[in-house]
Amino acid sequence: MPYEVSAGPEPRPGGEATRLLRHASDLKQFSRRSFFSGAAAASVLAADMLLTQRIQAERQVHKILVVEDDFAQSYFPNSSWILFPGYKTSWEEAQWILNSLRGTLRQRGQLAAVGYSNLGLDIDQLVIAVIEHVRARNLTKLYFYGHSFGGMVATHVAARLLELHGVEVAFILLDSSPYSKFDVLDQSWFDGVVFLYESGFRVPSVLRGGYELGERVVHKNERTWRQILDQTLEQLSPIAPSSVLIQTESAYIYHFDATRFADRIGGARMAYIGNPQDQTVNYQTARQSWARTFAANMVSSDLQTAGALPAHASPGWNPFVYRPILAELQDSIFPLPGGGGKMTPF
Repeated sequence: MPYEVSAGPEPRPGGEATRLLRHASDLKQFSRRSFFSGAAAASVLAADMLLTQRIQAERQVHKILVVEDDFAQSYFPNSSWILFPGYKTSWEEAQWILNSLRGTLRQRGQLAAVGYSNLGLDIDQLVIAVIEHVRARNLTKLYFYGHSFGGMVATHVAARLLELHGVEVAFILLDSSPYSKFDVLDQSWFDGVVFLYESGFRVPSVLRGGYELGERVVHKNERTWRQILDQTLEQLSPIAPSSVLIQTESAYIYHFDATRFADRIGGARMAYIGNPQDQTVNYQTARQSWARTFAANMVSSDLQTAGALPAHASPGWNPFVYRPILAELQDSIFPLPGGGGKMTPF
């Protein structure tokens, strides 16, 4: 008997068409989600690029950042503190430091900070920015706050102001400032950054951000994990100092010679504060070297920021450690008329 091959069950009418329609619907839904997700991501990226471009354009010059304070402006119209920020410190962090210390510093003057140019550190241009600020505000008494490596810059600028414009700085505070490159404890990365810069290599920002995280993790005993996260994210944000600025700051520290300014800051009085637990700058050698070279100007080098965390130049993180020290220095070096140490804000 002939043998028949079965072709299987008859396909249901419209089955293939239904499947294709369902697939098309799913694809449509997926495409719509992808479109909106992509559009949202593109919008965020475009906004970030525009913000970055605007911030970078604004920060191509050295700028004096004023922290307005009605009390200081009323009682000290011709006096001002100027903060010279430390290595890799953004414009925003510089102002944050001033605001953290505002209640103490405004007892002698108004408040301002230097915003370094993202095109790189240039002392001549910085001196111009400072003298223009001094003249615009009719300032006759200047107090310089050198935050970490900013102490080197403050001393250099003070010498140039006196030499070029006859303006003598009244006081230079050195907060954990290295005296030379030899006071920087982690020489391995420091030499490398300077070598790359002087060889013409510019570090891309994304690599700098990864390096920041690695550096802060290595030195995690100096910071909480929250501080590590905050500082690393700041270095990846549009407000972060540029790679070029960071490299020029490194080169400046590497070649700084304090002896050039030993007899060029006039009668400016100086004070050194720091922490023996500092793991960024050698506290003992830096303090002793500044005191020895500027013996004619140094009025205090023994006050310590013990208990501060991080231990290195951290007034923004530890204002309650720093404020009493600053008050003591102000009251002893620049006592108010009548012997009063502190004025009451109106």
